[in-house]
Amino acid sequence: MAQGLKRIYLALIIPAISALFLAYGAKEIGLIPTNKNISLTLIAPCVFVLSVALAVALPIFIRSLFAHAMRHQKTVPEPTLIKFERRLMIISLMTPYLILPAYLLDFPNFYFTATVLMALYAAYYFYPSEKRIQFERRLFRVQ
Repeated sequence: MAQGLKRIYLALIIPAISALFLAYGAKEIGLIPTNKNISLTLIAPCVFVLSVALAVALPIFIRSLFAHAMRHQKTVPEPTLIKFERRLMIISLMTPYLILPAYLLDFPNFYFTATVLMALYAAYYFYPSEKRIQFERRLFRVQ
């Protein structure tokens, strides 16, 4: 179970990190122009709110929906838990992809830093470690 989830985790996080490194390199050598004609007064807060929603709010909402759906069952089948964990990872690990527009559009420091922190939180918290998976298995009484 842990190995499959780790593969999904890496498949989601490696492209985001690679794209960020490529964007950094392209911006440093001048392939990507710094466009100051874009008004960030609406874009930056929207990206920030989206990053908070993807990293924190939606996983909490999905977890509560899952717990509500499983409330009358004595045990949860392992495939159901894997599907739930996969869904959580997919949603939360979309947050690192939001660093890319924040970097390329030169967001103000507050919005850029907050987006990066939300991405780091999502990447850290949803890493499928053995300890976390065992906790989830005990919490949802997986057979």
